[in-house]
Amino acid sequence: MKIEGKYIIVIDDLSFKAILGLLENERKEEQLVVVCAKIGYDDKENYVDYAVVCDMIQNIIINGKFKLIEDAIDEVEKALKNRFPQIKSLYLKIRKPEILKNALVGVEILRKY
Repeated sequence: MKIEGKYIIVIDDLSFKAILGLLENERKEEQLVVVCAKIGYDDKENYVDYAVVCDMIQNIIINGKFKLIEDAIDEVEKALKNRFPQIKSLYLKIRKPEILKNALVGVEILRKY
């Protein structure tokens, strides 16, 4: 995985509870969601604010109550790129650590702009 940019923001294990999933119990009870991100950009004068990024990710996923992780990741990507057009590359990973007893599952993307 190659993130492009002179500077790279790293967000590891942003954790919160949200409604995310297709199963009946996932639609009723919040579950732990863990997000990791790497964001590449070139100009420190036109930086990407990692606190804003964390708030955006959490709010989008909590308020979206998505059925598919893919839909959540697409919405987060779109919102981040709209808010921070200076992003050159974006890696996002959304995991649901409590859904399976014997595996840590999720979805990830890598985009270059």
